[in-house]
Amino acid sequence: MKALIIVDIQNDFLPGGALAVPQGDEIIPFINKIQSQYDVVVATQDWHPRDHGSFAVNHEGKKPGDMIELDGLPQIMWPVHCVQHTHGAALASELEIKSIEKVFTKGEDPSIDSYSGLFDNGKRRSTGLGEYLKEKRVTRVDVVGLAADYCVKFTALDTIEFGFDTTVLKSGTRAVNLQPDDFEKSMKELNAAGVRVK
Repeated sequence: MKALIIVDIQNDFLPGGALAVPQGDEIIPFINKIQSQYDVVVATQDWHPRDHGSFAVNHEGKKPGDMIELDGLPQIMWPVHCVQHTHGAALASELEIKSIEKVFTKGEDPSIDSYSGLFDNGKRRSTGLGEYLKEKRVTRVDVVGLAADYCVKFTALDTIEFGFDTTVLKSGTRAVNLQPDDFEKSMKELNAAGVRVK
């Protein structure tokens, strides 16, 4: 059984959004086209409370891009994004959703960020996604979505650790690129962990 994991195709990560990924909208037609090739299609969704600890505005004197420690873990400061029940947190209207069996929310605990679709950044709590795919007898997963250098990368690293044969489809992802080479560095890191990139 083969699954497609669609990571965080949300308005705030698209051009014009609060944390826009350059050309993030360009991957949606590709993702829509390939969904029919999979036995299981699932999605993840950043779903932050307004007081989330990763938001720079919630820390006096901090700005997006700054680093702090949040509940014992290093944390990049981000602009406010994907706040629960807002337009920015909604899945993009252009994304075909009829094949998506289940959406797994993440980042709901204000004290810890969650890049991966499977666990929070400290691996303290599971979203249930890995267990769901195991129940469905999935053995292989392809990962697409936003952003390549954060949530896609960490989702893929966790799926391979969970025991799934994992591929990241480059045509179905784009990077934030806080540094110009973050996309390529992320792809190399995935390769080194045993994730295929194609």
